[in-house]
This record gives sequence, structure tokens and C-alpha cells, in this order.
Amino acid sequence: MATKTIPILTLEGARLALAGAEARAKEIGVPMNIAIVDSACHLLAFARMEGAKLTSINIAIDKAFTAAGHRAPTSVYKENVWPGGPAFGIWNSNGGRFTTIAGGVPIVEGGVVVGAIGCSTGMPSQDEDVALRGVEAFEKGGKGALKAKL
Repeated sequence: MATKTIPILTLEGARLALAGAEARAKEIGVPMNIAIVDSACHLLAFARMEGAKLTSINIAIDKAFTAAGHRAPTSVYKENVWPGGPAFGIWNSNGGRFTTIAGGVPIVEGGVVVGAIGCSTGMPSQDEDVALRGVEAFEKGGKGALKAKL
């Protein structure tokens, strides 16, 4: 019987992504709520920077949830969710947690989505920029960012 090894996002890996996103948010001067979820869409790490919008806490978490669960950045839905679009009404799925606002980005290792990062407080383009920097920091993180599961 063959076994399959799949990568699992560790807390250390989540912290790398969180630190990278936080650094970018500071660079652009926009405090963020930053959420990291694992591949099962469960919250692994979260930070609310001083000055980040309180109403954006759940939005950041839901952006990460959506990106991990659908294995795609939340920004891909922009043109499809308008009335008459092929995904119109999708935000009502998953108990209203599905988010179509840019700022949720999957974290991928070896072609496998191991989690996602969601950022919220700025404009959608700023949120996505910060999330992408978090993913970059994870990718550069190296040893300890992942563990294997059989």
C-alpha cells in the first residue's frame, strides 16, 4: 500500500506569514487585521494591529477562510458576483462567510494549499498587497514552516 505525504502549515509557518504581512502593512501605513488559517479553514494565527478597524476582524478571518476553502484568492470573484454574474449570491454560502473582496490569498506548498492569509482594513488592493507579502514571507521561511502528515 502506497502512502502519501501532505504538507501541513505549522504555527511557526503561520507566524512567518503574519510577520511578513505586518511588516508590509507598516510600510504602507495601513494597520491591518491579519488572519492565517490552515487547510481545513481553522484559524491558526491572528493579529490586530493598533488602529486596525474593529469591524474588519471577522472580514480578515473570512477572507482567509474563503481563500483556503476555495483554493483561490478572493480577488478572483470580483467580476463574477455582480447581479447576473455566474457567482451572484455566493456570499450567502457557508453561513455568510464566503467573501469576494480582495485580501484573501492561499498559501501553497508543492502545489498543495496548506492554508491562507486574510487581511482587512485598507482598500481591497492594499489588503491583497499585504496578504501577498505574508505569503512571500512564508515561502522564504524555510525549515519549520511545514510538517508532513501521512
